[in-house]
Amino acid sequence: MTDARADAAARAVSDAHRREWAFVLAATARVTRDFDLAEECVQDAYLSALDAWARDGVPAKPGAWLTTTAKRKALDILRREQTFRSKLPLLVEPDTGPDGDTMTDIELGTDEIPDDRLRLIFTCCHPALAREAQIALTLRLVCGITTGDIAQAFLVSETTMAARVTRAKKKIAAARIAYRVPAAAELPDRLDTVLTVIHLLYTTGHTAPSGAQLVRRDLIERALDLARMLRTLMPDEREVRGLLALLLVTDARRATRTDADGRLLLLEEQDRSVWDRNAISEGQRLVLDALRGGNPGRFTLQAAIAALHAEAPTYSDTDWPQLLALYDALLRAWPSPVVALNRAVVVSMVRGPAAALVDIEALERDGRLAGYRYLPAAKADLLRQLGRLDEAAVAYRAALALADNEAEQAFLSARIDEVTGA
Repeated sequence: MTDARADAAARAVSDAHRREWAFVLAATARVTRDFDLAEECVQDAYLSALDAWARDGVPAKPGAWLTTTAKRKALDILRREQTFRSKLPLLVEPDTGPDGDTMTDIELGTDEIPDDRLRLIFTCCHPALAREAQIALTLRLVCGITTGDIAQAFLVSETTMAARVTRAKKKIAAARIAYRVPAAAELPDRLDTVLTVIHLLYTTGHTAPSGAQLVRRDLIERALDLARMLRTLMPDEREVRGLLALLLVTDARRATRTDADGRLLLLEEQDRSVWDRNAISEGQRLVLDALRGGNPGRFTLQAAIAALHAEAPTYSDTDWPQLLALYDALLRAWPSPVVALNRAVVVSMVRGPAAALVDIEALERDGRLAGYRYLPAAKADLLRQLGRLDEAAVAYRAALALADNEAEQAFLSARIDEVTGA
């Protein structure tokens, strides 16, 4: 075994982990009917791949190889368990629920949900768990997002997020929660959490919290696939249409978000002629459809905001007063400090940077965005516009200290050089 083959195997395993984890875990869970066992077998399959692929070469279909290996490991464990239970029936009591029926940890054999990954997401969004625990557990185990990246999405430390995931798994075991696919009538009750998971999956791909690349295409494409499948599964749900519209219109700008050297480009710097007009048109149709029939939800309002940006021929032609009205509606529907921060940026375009700075300073006093890199970055930009360059440099440095993505770090460093005259 050469070092070159070992390196190639390691790269292939890393790539397969990014691209195939959700598929492999979902397929294995259908065999094990036990979420923890499925995760253990999939992890073992990835470890086995390091040696096998270095020795025999990377297979043509890495995902299929991993799935087959994980399933075989799972079946071996299940056979051993079955043998043990058959030989010691008096010593091993079956797990039973409150009604005395034997409990099954995971039951995925249903045609209500057409895709294993989407099926498993609905399964993991169990109402017995706290909402944040549902989302974090699903992102970590089903979507393969790292604990650190999930922590950034929730604006908490990595240690705090790891503890949340651990507590959720312990609650599943202690409460003997039966993991099963909900019936069709139960899906709407889990829908908002599922939409949130898909949105956070997309957001993590749209701007990677860490690493050398601004965008993680694998996560973006996975989120778009799931959003389209959800649209097929629940075509009458307005927020499903809103989420798909939001992802389509936002992703239409993907090719213009960095230049040829990987430098981050702001919205006003992007070449709008390169934007994907087919995706924008599809998203706009979905937005108009979702806006009909009552008060729109948070994903529909975010999609409307994205569509308004997309339809402006130039940055200066953006309808900023209408955007501010949409943000006001979004803040009422979803009183999030992140929404308030984004609204402040629009306030600067309508009422000037001094008015927006008042809102930013209120968010600083609020404290919920402490550690969120975009808060000091937004403040720094307003201070720069106001000519308060020394204060702007301090704020840019604070944002830089919080940024782990290399493209964002380079952008902030350039801004510091600009305001300090370096």
